[in-house]
Order: sequence, then structure tokens, then C-alpha cells
Amino acid sequence: MELNEAKDKFIQSWGNFGTNWGINKTMAQIHALFLISDELLSTEDVMDALQISRGNTNMNIRTLVDWGLLYKESKKGERKEFFRGEKDMWLVGKRVIKVRQRQELEPVLQILSEVQNIKETKSNKEETKKFKAQMKSIEDLSLSANSFLTKASNADENWFWKILMKLIK
Repeated sequence: MELNEAKDKFIQSWGNFGTNWGINKTMAQIHALFLISDELLSTEDVMDALQISRGNTNMNIRTLVDWGLLYKESKKGERKEFFRGEKDMWLVGKRVIKVRQRQELEPVLQILSEVQNIKETKSNKEETKKFKAQMKSIEDLSLSANSFLTKASNADENWFWKILMKLIK
């Protein structure tokens, strides 16, 4: 396999994987392009490389910058914006965890807290009790997951691998 063919295959595959992780394919493809690019890239460079529209490119680059996966940089004598990708995969993972926690776990925890504040009446006493117990069970699991993810995203890489190795022994 030639280098360009391998790069293209990686970009396309990373894009497909991204849809399984809950992000759009184009955002994952742009991320992949930056993971394998040593050069600073402009919006136009990304558009040309991936054959995507300016709007789609801009929107996804902004999201990747917000997630801390791309950095905006300047080139002397250039008016265009340039970007470079974060290459440290441990840091990438930690930043993705934090974003996913904020976007997914925190709203779930908020809803679970709200739905447990229901009024119990004589006619729904037993059903309310079961509902609250189930919501509490889901909340406990969600809080445990949130706690673990917070520890993982704040930890250094060695801590994570030590914990993982203990789990699989």
C-alpha cells in the first residue's frame, strides 16, 4: 500500500469510526487529517484534501478547536487562519472524555435528579416507589461512571494504565 493510499484509508476509516463514537463523519475525518499532518493547515487545505464545503469545514474546525483538539496558529505574512492538531493521544482522549461528560452525562444526571422529585399519592404510591428506586439505580451508575471518567481525565497516563492492568489481571 502506498503512503497516500494508507493516509486516505485512515482518514476514511477514522470518519466511519467517529459515527460509532457519536460524532459526525466529517468532524472525525478532519480530526484524522490533522492527526497525520505535520504542517499547519488552513480551512482551504482541509476543504481541498477532503473535498468538503467551506461551511462544513468551518463548523467542524470550530468544534474541534472548542474541544481542544485543534489549535489556531498564525503564519508570518499570511492573513488566513491556520490550525494544527493535538498529537498527544492521551491528551486527546482526556479532552474527549471531558466534552462527552459535559454533553452527555451531566444532562442525564440533571434529569435523573429532577424526575425523582415526584409527588406520591395514595393511588400511585407503589408505582412511585418503584420508579424512584429505578431512577436512583440509574443515577448511582451514572455518578460512578462520571466519577471514574473525572478521575481518568484528570490523571496522568501511568495511573490509567496501572488501574487498567489491575482490572484485567
